Amino acid sequence: MAVAANFAAPMQRIAAAFETDTGHRAKIAVGATGAFYTQIRNGAPFDVLLAADDETPARIEADALAVKGSRFTYAVGRLALWSAKPGVVDDHGEVLEREDLDRIAIANPKLAPYGKAAVETMQKLGVYERLKPRIVQAENIGQAFQFVATGNAPIGFVALSQIAQPKGSKWIVPDDLHAPLRQDAVLLAHGKNNEAATALMRYLKGDKARGIIRAYGYGF
Repeated sequence: MAVAANFAAPMQRIAAAFETDTGHRAKIAVGATGAFYTQIRNGAPFDVLLAADDETPARIEADALAVKGSRFTYAVGRLALWSAKPGVVDDHGEVLEREDLDRIAIANPKLAPYGKAAVETMQKLGVYERLKPRIVQAENIGQAFQFVATGNAPIGFVALSQIAQPKGSKWIVPDDLHAPLRQDAVLLAHGKNNEAATALMRYLKGDKARGIIRAYGYGF
């Protein structure tokens, strides 16, 4: 299965529970949703896609590369501005106004919905043009998190789910500053006869999977 980078940690837990409960094993590839779209269009043998948006699964369905009617929203994500150090990011995101802010990490907005949401947020706040030269662009939200975690960027826009455990300082971005991060799953054409793939799609709608998803800060 192809899994959006923001959902890597909860999916690992769900996959373990899924194997225990059903005997099926989910093999996970993690990456940017836009990159997965290109790979699926080029014949990559994925059975299920868990995207970071709702547009990509809809496009895949329209391209006849997915099982029609299988698409559903498995989670609604939250964007956060994060620093690995305490006291850097304030509760209102005013750190973005600081003149001494030299680097800010975001995921590639052309490939990653969380990167697109980060750009939308900065534009709404009126700081994007000033911060644009300071942006350190990652391939996906997982790499954006690593840039901040390792100190290569003092702050960055990440998924709230990625900072459920790490310490530091964060600002949870208000939902009205960017388009909703509705994340859809879809059963791909390659997986239409795969019993494990169809079982996983059902499992994602169940109470145990939803409990894990909710624990990482997602909504529905």
